[in-house]
Amino acid sequence: MKKNLLILFVFSVLISSQTTGKIIKVKDGDTVVVLLSDSTQETLRLAEVDCPEKGQAFGKNAKQFTSDAVFGKAVTFYRTAKDRYQRTVAKIFYDHNKYLSEEIIKAGFGWWYFKASKNLNLQKLQDSAKENRLGLWTDKNAVSPWEYRKSRRKKNMDNKSKAL
Repeated sequence: MKKNLLILFVFSVLISSQTTGKIIKVKDGDTVVVLLSDSTQETLRLAEVDCPEKGQAFGKNAKQFTSDAVFGKAVTFYRTAKDRYQRTVAKIFYDHNKYLSEEIIKAGFGWWYFKASKNLNLQKLQDSAKENRLGLWTDKNAVSPWEYRKSRRKKNMDNKSKAL
């Protein structure tokens, strides 16, 4: 039992430890690739935010915002988890401690991912962006990425059923 607790403690310290690197690729609004000091690359999925998907309205805008903010820059990040695709979920900080997820939400290029966050300040920033019609909030009928993905899965399943 004590051995298991020790392993869990060490693992949690490693997961949440501070790491630095340089952003060398922006895959989309909420996924980047960082070059680490040992010359390895790691894909990071931003914590607490969900940006429009590629092919979804404002997907390119979200990617451009993230690219403008961090591409080619040194960042500090904290690993918080692994997602279902085994990407590292991380809180990324840049330019004198700006929190990237917060900046994306504040500019209106992502949703506060309330399912995996208790940071109510992010909801306030989202509400403000929505009220001020910033970014994706210029669209009164903006569709969240999770609803967009759900509708795409349903459409794909319907198409498969028709093919049978």
